[in-house]
Amino acid sequence: MKHSIWLLALVLPSAQLTAQKKADRKTLGNLQTHISYLASDKLEGRLTGSPGEQLAASYISAQMKQAGLTPKGDNGYLQTFPVNEGKTIDPASSLTINNNALIPVEQYIPLPFSAQKRAKGDVMPAVNEPDNIWLLNVKDIESDPHTDPLEIYHQAAAEAAKAGATGVVFYNGPETAADVHKWLSKETTPLTIPVMWVTDGISKTMENAEEVQVSMNVVFGASKRTGTNVIGFLDNKAPATIIIGAHFDHLGKGEDHNSLAPNDKSIHNGADDNASGTAALIELARLLKAAHFNKYNVLFTAFSGEELGLFGSKYFADHSPVELGSVDYMINMDMIGRLDTSKGLQVGGVGTSPVWPEVVKAAAPAGIKLTFDSSGTGPSDHTSFYLKNIPVLFFFTGSHADYHKPSDDADRINYNGEVVVLKMVYDIVEKTNGMTKLAFTKTKDKQMATSTRFSVTLGIMPDYTWQKNGVHVDAVTEGKTAYKAGLAANDIIIKLGNHTVANLEDYMQALASFKKGDKTTVWVKRGAQEKKFDIQF
Repeated sequence: MKHSIWLLALVLPSAQLTAQKKADRKTLGNLQTHISYLASDKLEGRLTGSPGEQLAASYISAQMKQAGLTPKGDNGYLQTFPVNEGKTIDPASSLTINNNALIPVEQYIPLPFSAQKRAKGDVMPAVNEPDNIWLLNVKDIESDPHTDPLEIYHQAAAEAAKAGATGVVFYNGPETAADVHKWLSKETTPLTIPVMWVTDGISKTMENAEEVQVSMNVVFGASKRTGTNVIGFLDNKAPATIIIGAHFDHLGKGEDHNSLAPNDKSIHNGADDNASGTAALIELARLLKAAHFNKYNVLFTAFSGEELGLFGSKYFADHSPVELGSVDYMINMDMIGRLDTSKGLQVGGVGTSPVWPEVVKAAAPAGIKLTFDSSGTGPSDHTSFYLKNIPVLFFFTGSHADYHKPSDDADRINYNGEVVVLKMVYDIVEKTNGMTKLAFTKTKDKQMATSTRFSVTLGIMPDYTWQKNGVHVDAVTEGKTAYKAGLAANDIIIKLGNHTVANLEDYMQALASFKKGDKTTVWVKRGAQEKKFDIQF
């Protein structure tokens, strides 16, 4: 009998180990299947609003149904949301120089304040005549280097219109076509004449010609598209719910000018970003359905519109299919497919609840280096839930050379590493299953990535989905500079010191010009009024 007991003690761990390995092998194989499909050329990069995004949404919906999840969207598993991106260049727009028709975006771009009109003329570059088109060399325009470039163009074109110009073509501008194209999303005051910007190659034509025949026509269209979230519900009849999410959209072929290989029009498959997180979401649905952790219901959500600025998750948070007051916490997985043991796993949001540090460390896999970030904000979808006072965790295996490039393919995923991350998320759900509702804690804000270095912060959380002029304040951090000065949520920052703030990048550039102790002013739009606040960093 003693021998039997001893043998049983040996056999049981071995059987459990074999079963565990078998379960892991199934999970690993499923991850490979999901990522191989989601990151295939067939889906053409899963651009928000594209047929590829719809194919991905259909696949995720089918997987949720197979896992036994209840549909929780507006139409089955699907929740659609609007993406309004400002103006587009209508095909009727045209610019002809010396009888050569130019290509929109590649060679010319109408500026957003342009009138939708035609103009025609024979022009000498150095001569600005009334009742004719003006060719303006940007190098000759005097301006404050801190002024918003679009405002410089607007001012120069307005002065030309006042002096009798029938149209304006700017050349020798320092911006790239991608930069200027982004301006079409900005709100501006329209002028009475058509205004165009041309690229370097066309600028040389302007400089070297004695006379230029110009024919221009500006016609704008509205850029609106519809994105789709995919939502499945594991209904355990519990009073509380947790949300597990990952975005499934990517860059398509770089149409939105957010590729880091802008000259490569190949498909950006986004295997790591974020087919990896989406695949883990699907597998967690299958595993948690079988686990019967009955303390929580689980809302599994695949977001779209993340690459455009968290559109899908923000819409979800504002139109949640469950009462957000019943949501205990949210877990976000974004780029979890490149686990490198030397770099380890990054876990964000650990400061959003007092229980997170202990829970996360207890669930940490052996031998994996962990890097913690306390902030509940950042350039991914957990931000939308943190701003609703919900504790969050964010899992990320780090950036890499293939980020936002066509080379982010399925064959570069560390599938074994992703299983490790997925199991850690599973363990966290298991460890919180017996807990009471998690307390929420506010944290320091983490700004979106920018090339600008700055040593001060205003202490506001910007709305990353804001497409109009200025920076929309989603939240103000208590005790920080903006809070002390009197700024509030829903203010729109339009000027910081002498810097006009037209967008988030302008805001970052402005911050970079200040140091601790500096005093300045902030101008905001609050409803229909403009307000000025004195601040000190």
